[in-house]
Amino acid sequence: MKLLTTCALLLSLVAVSLAQSTQQPQMDANAVVAKMFTHDRQQETTTQGYEGTRRYILDNEKYHKHSELVVNVTCGVDGVKHFEVVAEDGWKSANKHVLLKMLESETETSTPSFRTRTRITPDNYDFSLAGTELVNEQLTYVIDIFPKREDKYLLKGRIWVDAHDFALVRVEGQPARNPSFWTRKVHFVHQYRKDGSFWFPESTQSVTEARIFGTTNVTIGYFDYKPNSAHAIDSASPQIARITEGTHDLH
Repeated sequence: MKLLTTCALLLSLVAVSLAQSTQQPQMDANAVVAKMFTHDRQQETTTQGYEGTRRYILDNEKYHKHSELVVNVTCGVDGVKHFEVVAEDGWKSANKHVLLKMLESETETSTPSFRTRTRITPDNYDFSLAGTELVNEQLTYVIDIFPKREDKYLLKGRIWVDAHDFALVRVEGQPARNPSFWTRKVHFVHQYRKDGSFWFPESTQSVTEARIFGTTNVTIGYFDYKPNSAHAIDSASPQIARITEGTHDLH
């Protein structure tokens, strides 16, 4: 009995030791966000902008309408994005009045002055640490974010931040203010992935419930993203940011 007690005690000590060795240092939400912002600035400096391709897919349940848009995107050193439509198909009205309007809006909000007012920073949000969670087998900090003002370009929801790189991994939520009278509700999930040394967007899924048109689903797939800097390309993996369209799924 004494031997069994001793063995049980040793096993419990080993378990505690292993738990302590793998436990992440505790950080508050503001500290995590500060490191996330530093990571973003470092990546922006290193990549000197980027280019890639997106595929937009829109499906309206009420009218059984479908449309698609493929665009090339370039982002300059200043963060401003430019889009070039290379293919479109399906419901032309949705392409013109929804998807192309999304591109126009994103170009506008990517200007330096606008980005200052919309970035996930303490100037625009309050933060609360909800805990930690494994995402794709990687530990992340889970943080609830609360907009400091009602603005359709801000969001209320939750973010996931990689515990090693302090890169944004996932964003989920809804606009802080309804975009228009005709919109009842908008919910979106935006995901990033790491390829080589850099983090680029992987997919966006949004569901909009409108008063007249019912439920509309928009998915965005991001692929062939690569940095503009030749040095950044040389230091990255050969398949940097090769995001395929396999899932048909905000940067």
